[in-house]
Formats: sequence, structure tokens, C-alpha cells
Amino acid sequence: MNRLIKHLLFITLLTTILSGCNTTRGFGEDLKHLGGSIERAANK
Repeated sequence: MNRLIKHLLFITLLTTILSGCNTTRGFGEDLKHLGGSIERAANK
């Protein structure tokens, strides 16, 4: 039983970390897009 709990905890932690990486990447892409929009607006 103790081993099962450790495995479930590990899987939950791994899933959280992997989904967090995807979210961070998406935030970085949004920030890059925002910077490009600001740059284009400044050049007008």
C-alpha cells in the first residue's frame, strides 16, 4: 500500500511539472508577440 501511494504521488508530481512547462512556454510566446506588437506600434 505504501508503494502504491508513492507511485501515485510521483505520477501526480510529474504530470504537474510537465503541464507547468507547457504553460510557461505559452506565456513566453505571448510575451514575445506582445513585444513585437509594441515594436511595430513604436515604428509607426
